[in-house]
Amino acid sequence: MDDANLQLNGQDYRLPSFEGTEGEVAFDVSKLRAASNAITYDPGYGNTGSCKSAITFIDGEKGILRYRGYPIEQLAKHSTFSEVAYLLVYGDLPTAEKLEQWRQDLAMHSFIHEKMTRLLEHFPLSAHPMGVLSALTASMSTFYPDSTDAEHLDLNVRRLLGQVKTIAAYSYKQSIGEPVVYPRRDLGYAANFLRLMFATPAEEYHVSEVLDRVMNTLLILHADHEQNCSTSTVRMVGSSEANLYASVSAGVSALWGRLHGGANQAVIEMLERIQADGGDYKKYTEMAKDKNSGFRLMGFGHRVYKNFDPRATILKEASDEVLAELGVTDPLLDIAKNLEEIALKDDFFIERKLYPNVDFYSGIIYRAMGIPVNMFTVLFAIGRMPGWIAHWLEMREDPDGRIHRPRQIYIGPTERSYPKAR
Repeated sequence: MDDANLQLNGQDYRLPSFEGTEGEVAFDVSKLRAASNAITYDPGYGNTGSCKSAITFIDGEKGILRYRGYPIEQLAKHSTFSEVAYLLVYGDLPTAEKLEQWRQDLAMHSFIHEKMTRLLEHFPLSAHPMGVLSALTASMSTFYPDSTDAEHLDLNVRRLLGQVKTIAAYSYKQSIGEPVVYPRRDLGYAANFLRLMFATPAEEYHVSEVLDRVMNTLLILHADHEQNCSTSTVRMVGSSEANLYASVSAGVSALWGRLHGGANQAVIEMLERIQADGGDYKKYTEMAKDKNSGFRLMGFGHRVYKNFDPRATILKEASDEVLAELGVTDPLLDIAKNLEEIALKDDFFIERKLYPNVDFYSGIIYRAMGIPVNMFTVLFAIGRMPGWIAHWLEMREDPDGRIHRPRQIYIGPTERSYPKAR
């Protein structure tokens, strides 16, 4: 691979090149400023590699997503969320014995400190579950002090993965004024979460095989997605040597944004708008074609995937399965299905690659399962937790790692004097 040469003010600068295992080419500009006093300008870091990572590979042109080398289609079909979490954190699939111990550990660490449960009571009923999740995740560092000891750190990883779903479910219970139930150690990760959401001390909640499988699939598909906004946030905060809990709490806050984890909530809000306007979905597809209308279809197209979102292909089948299992009748879901049909057949959407993405289908599935809209992003956070942990651990071991400190191009006033008389 040839290096690049940059000519600036008559001076040549060599930019070393290197290649990733999947053929991605990068030019190293890390020493450019020291040599030339010039920096690169890349708003949103869309063309900037902030790190080297062995966790997730994405090829947006070909619709490829792999965790640690395993295609997402195979993991979604054959694996469980617990197993995928192990894969992301430790780098390889576990043996049967290690997987069972891992499952037991996550179940055992599903129980949160009783004082943390009481903390929940002090949040207002109107508190958004993402705010509660971020706050309580950060507070875990006060219950379980940070340590650089490998064994203690591994224990904190298991605590975080085990407790995040319990914190999330308890925040929901608090918001609706229902008493909480304790986790069950005999249930898997996904089934435990659904039971924590919907069971009460007076009435048990049975998780069907279909809902268990689909919830596992949803969590797997959200487990990691390379250097997105929230993952980059976790790595940036962690680069200051902030502890795991604080770093992940920052990731939760980053995910909260409408343009990131809130996208599937935006899908439901769009469907509600169409329903309120008489359910005329054809009117809104025509509006989406008109660049002057100010309306855009939420849940269609993707910044990374240019042909199709592989996760959406998996979730389309899962959504059909869930709707058939539950026999749900919902006008919003009918509108969604009609929008989907038009987008997959209309030349306008096909030519612009505006296909339904993972946010479109996940919102439909969550609604059908009875999960309230303000919990959608929380589900995303639960699924993304092993990816955040894996990136935080990888960042700590990076031999080239240092505290993140992006540069800027200053465009403000030049030096001026403070006025003597005012």
